[in-house]
Amino acid sequence: MSADASQPEARTVTSSALPARLTVDGLGMTFGVNRVLRDVAIEVRPGELHGLIGQNGSGKSTLAKVLTGLYSPDAGTGIAVDGTPLRLPVRPQESRAAGVAVVHQSLGLIEHRTVLENLRLGRLRGHGISRRIDWKRERAEAASVFERLGRSVDFDAKVSSLREEDRATVAIARALQDATPGRGLIIFDESTRALSRRSLEHFFTILDEIVATGTSILLITHRLEEIVDAADRVTILRDGRVVESGREVAGMDEGDLTAMMLGRGLVSLGTHVSQASAGSGAPLTVENLRGLGVDDVEFDVAPGEVLGLTGIAGSGYDDVPYLLSGASTAQSGQLNLSSVKVPLRGLTPSRAIEAGVALVPEGRDHAGLAGNLSVAENAAFPQTSRSRRAVLPFSQSAEKTLAKEWIERLDVRPADPKVLVKNLSGGNAQKVLLAKWLATAPELLLLHEPTQAVDVGARHTIVSAVRKAAADGQAVIVAGSDENELSLLCDRILVFKDGRVARELTGQQSPDDIVDAIYAGGARVRLRQNRGEEDRHSGSAPSSE
Repeated sequence: MSADASQPEARTVTSSALPARLTVDGLGMTFGVNRVLRDVAIEVRPGELHGLIGQNGSGKSTLAKVLTGLYSPDAGTGIAVDGTPLRLPVRPQESRAAGVAVVHQSLGLIEHRTVLENLRLGRLRGHGISRRIDWKRERAEAASVFERLGRSVDFDAKVSSLREEDRATVAIARALQDATPGRGLIIFDESTRALSRRSLEHFFTILDEIVATGTSILLITHRLEEIVDAADRVTILRDGRVVESGREVAGMDEGDLTAMMLGRGLVSLGTHVSQASAGSGAPLTVENLRGLGVDDVEFDVAPGEVLGLTGIAGSGYDDVPYLLSGASTAQSGQLNLSSVKVPLRGLTPSRAIEAGVALVPEGRDHAGLAGNLSVAENAAFPQTSRSRRAVLPFSQSAEKTLAKEWIERLDVRPADPKVLVKNLSGGNAQKVLLAKWLATAPELLLLHEPTQAVDVGARHTIVSAVRKAAADGQAVIVAGSDENELSLLCDRILVFKDGRVARELTGQQSPDDIVDAIYAGGARVRLRQNRGEEDRHSGSAPSSE
């Protein structure tokens, strides 16, 4: 592998005696004049869970798309599965025949099709002369996969109607049904980003069972806890190059991984210290809120305070931001702001925005941003949409000025207002989504999973920006399932159960404290309980026999 004097030399762990499940050598990938991958080499052994990490834009997802045929790599690239070279560009059918399955970050689901149709797409079998599909058999096949995951999703529901967590579950189940014991590789590209803690723990139990058979896992993730707890080895990308290759994870912590990813240490944000004060104004109150999974909820949040909402999946906490912003229909309730009382029944998003309420939703790709518009157009959209009703329209020069200001504030890369949002990495797209609503200076800022699927650098920037909004006097509500995020951001946390507030946490709360409160005494456990000490220290992979 060629080296650049400005780049650190990759550390390589000697391959085990068993033949590699996946071998990538000399992988390059160029888009126009931009070379996003350079001489990438990676080896995944049989029966190992191999982590792949790096900042947004480091090339992780590009590598996954090359392996599954979505992108054609540069000349000189070599890819082999179980010792058999794949033709390049990779043919998806050949990749699948070789035992490679993938769950992409975008999940790859068809919105207007049902869960069952998405799960069995490409696998449906006709019977008899009429080639009629035996849907009873297909349902049984699908049910067996969901039983392994320990989850249930309505097979007849359209994917467009599902929550993010259920979307992720469907995509993961679709890949798991192709796992053949003793062979093959499953690539998970940020597939766990929408899973609750309990779902995440169960998911890794399933992965442990899979790798025990000899099937391998390539796990691409921003959750460094997943690497520390579950990966046998890790490969780290930085700026399209491998800086750590097949590094044994045993003995490392999240700080070690962060330093290797960034090439430097990251100043800890610590636990959030409240910015709210008694003299900062009367609290905003929510009264008698009902709708979706929420049943007669009341609470308050002070200007300058960050209030967290959490709970198990289906408890209703994640419905609150959408009911308060008019994105979902409330049956009843009232939001009392500093100068206006807002009836929540019949509330529309436009009326909520006019009242000073802004929502940063989960699912930036389909709910928050317009990928075919520029950074400037997305960031300034609330202003430009308002100006259509104003005497003086919001000018292009004002749009450009606003975009440049927020690009600088949130360190959006590339720092170009004209670049299309669909061409940004996930972390930079999330910064644009946050900027879009911070620029409106709302009285109440609502966020749902604001740091989901972003790297540690982007998370640091987003957490700092949310804290700054609170310090400036905005009331902030964060609905989230990530206990680490809630610990970093929140002054208080309301824990929901069965649509109601079951518990309130005040003061500094550790991630373990938050998990314990959500699951009533069930503190978070190590994600992969059965990772053997002998295997991790010897560097050998389990037998595939």
